Amino acid sequence: MTHPEFDAIVIGAGSVGNPTAYFLAREGLRVLVLDELPSSGQGQNKAAIGGVRATHSDPAKIRLGQQSLEIFSTWATTTGTDIGWKKGGYLFPAYDEAVEGELEQLLPTQKRFGLTIDWCDAETVRRLVPGITRIGLRGGTYSPDDGQVSPLRASEAFTNAAVRHGAVYRYRESVTSLRMDDHAVTGVGTDRDVYRAPVVIDAAGAHGSRIARMAGLDVPVLPESHEAGISAPVRPFLDPLVVDLRPGPEGTTSNFYFGQDADGQIIFCYTPKQPFPGENRTSTFEFMPTVAARLVELVPRLKNLTIRRVWRGLYPMTPDGRPIVGPAPGVKGLLLGLGMCGQGLMLGPGVGRNLASLVLRGRPSIDPDVFALLSPSRDLRTDRKESLK
Repeated sequence: MTHPEFDAIVIGAGSVGNPTAYFLAREGLRVLVLDELPSSGQGQNKAAIGGVRATHSDPAKIRLGQQSLEIFSTWATTTGTDIGWKKGGYLFPAYDEAVEGELEQLLPTQKRFGLTIDWCDAETVRRLVPGITRIGLRGGTYSPDDGQVSPLRASEAFTNAAVRHGAVYRYRESVTSLRMDDHAVTGVGTDRDVYRAPVVIDAAGAHGSRIARMAGLDVPVLPESHEAGISAPVRPFLDPLVVDLRPGPEGTTSNFYFGQDADGQIIFCYTPKQPFPGENRTSTFEFMPTVAARLVELVPRLKNLTIRRVWRGLYPMTPDGRPIVGPAPGVKGLLLGLGMCGQGLMLGPGVGRNLASLVLRGRPSIDPDVFALLSPSRDLRTDRKESLK
């Protein structure tokens, strides 16, 4: 029996898989993308709130974020497709000495890697966020080059661009096996067919560990559920996406963030103090009362917002808070693009560009020493997580 042959197979049509497929197909490779869901971006991609930043504390995330920003911000010009890009920056306000110290401590590293970011005083913060609570405001850090996109528009745009360059997408098709020959991948088996390729890229998000186990690999990516919401449109008044690092009442939340998208909607999310492991995506009773209190406490003018809907998505988490990107140890031809820790949308284009560069040129597109921080071969037993989530 003759099986369809490709140059590369991408498992997962999401925040990482679609850009990867696009960059590979653009270089002339025959690319197959497989996804068990009905269309692109229907996994964790559509649960994102759309923030895109290079403002991280980790050098590898900074570099990936910079590449993603370059790709997103020029997409309309280079392709003619609107992905809802809004360049409004990211603002981290500080209301206590501890947060102020943490933010200022990160600035030297962020500037060394070329980020446009600096400390701004309380008056500047009030100008950037009209109506923000004045009491106790010490200032904050602001990175004007960051921004927001529409997750669904971006997913559709990468998919359509990949298809224009010849990529083949097959939906409602579950991968059941990785075909191997002497520790090298030769293709994949699905519940419908067998496909041959010398390169397979595992970009399966929350289910990426299951795919890796088919090659005998134990990749520690565990999903956690996080909740978000969006309002009806209001008159534009807020440019940056705002991240409040203070803990919430009684320690219920840690990071809390919100912004106004290109359509005028206020979109918001928070990081629960106690993680919710697993894949339960049912909305909770606690979310809206908690997040509403934080929104109104920080920006009182938001008290009359009409909330349109809430939802929960999954953060594929790693023990150290860094993505797992690069060649799989001991398995020739298998590459991993996993464990985005809830930042798949903002890092995905950068990750995709680097994975494609590994396939095409045998090296990443960012500095190899920095890229090595993401290596699947690194020690993943640590429990250190990045401060700026």
